[in-house]
Amino acid sequence: MSGDVKDSRLDWGKPGVGEPIVSERLDPALFNLPAQQIRDGFYSDKYFVRAAEMLRRTGGSPEVLMQVFCKSNCVLCGVDEAIAMLKLASHDWEALEVRARRDGEAVKAFDIVMTIKGPYEVFAHLETLYLGVLARSTRVATNTRLAVKAASGKDVLFFPARFDHWLVQARDGYAAHIGGARAVSTDAQGSWWGGEGVGTIPHAVIAACGGDTVLAAQRFAECFPESIPLVVLVDFENDCVRTALEVAQTLGPRLFGVRLDTSGTLVDLSVQPMMGQFDPRGVNLELVWNVRKALDADGFHGVRIVASGGFNAEKIQSFEERQAPVDAYGVGSSLFANAGQHDFTADIVRCDGKAIAKVGRAERFMPDLEAVK
Repeated sequence: MSGDVKDSRLDWGKPGVGEPIVSERLDPALFNLPAQQIRDGFYSDKYFVRAAEMLRRTGGSPEVLMQVFCKSNCVLCGVDEAIAMLKLASHDWEALEVRARRDGEAVKAFDIVMTIKGPYEVFAHLETLYLGVLARSTRVATNTRLAVKAASGKDVLFFPARFDHWLVQARDGYAAHIGGARAVSTDAQGSWWGGEGVGTIPHAVIAACGGDTVLAAQRFAECFPESIPLVVLVDFENDCVRTALEVAQTLGPRLFGVRLDTSGTLVDLSVQPMMGQFDPRGVNLELVWNVRKALDADGFHGVRIVASGGFNAEKIQSFEERQAPVDAYGVGSSLFANAGQHDFTADIVRCDGKAIAKVGRAERFMPDLEAVK
């Protein structure tokens, strides 16, 4: 994703399909913060801890105005967790005056997203943490938003849980929800906003059924109610057309959809005769059309197709521009991409009522910031 603030994919002036969700403030207790450790500076850059200690010892802690901003267009996320840190792990929340935007707001580069006013030593130790929370959550929300926008109204499924530490699932799932993802893959990812995990029959279950995709699908259908959509991976034998038809013919209307997840190092059997004018590896447009045409020819017009494996906003957009018959996109590690793209900065711009800031920075009046109670 380009760092150019004029990135046309982040044209916040035009509402459209898959708008990011502007959330209500979340309860600080939801984040289960280790408040005492945070307050003690355990997670803070050491120079902030020592700076606060110096101010306490010298008795010279001034009242400051801190401004927080991102240098690129983004879908803002992480604000409520940042506020929770200030409420629960500052040295005196009552001494602070905080104004902030909402999670889910579309923010332009350099717009102020939060201000903190109060004695600096009260919150100096928190800068590392609230900037980090804003950066990660905003990156996931923005990447998800780009994928959702590229999908032109089709569902984007948030499936990157296996690509990062399990402890970040709740905040990442929330950020994806804020960015417009239709579903998440784990209950933890949905826990902050009332969602729950969805998914397909995994390759492991097919292997546990002797490599028989149809048998695995039948057993799933027998074990779980029809309220749980039955979506079957059909690339286990690298023959998506044949497997999709076998599953559809066996399950009939119980089959909700098939998922194509061919490895980027393989060429599906149905694609091999077509090679020569395109990259035949992995899930490509020709493979999707082969499966769609085969299902339709057998009367299975209602079976959905989910495409996954290596998808990001650019690949989704290329599929949509060529009118791919995809009903939903499963997106994984690309939603964590572009570390550093949406970093946040905090600057003191006023000290004891006097304007003072690093050269190149200055106080900016943002009337739309909301007072935090």
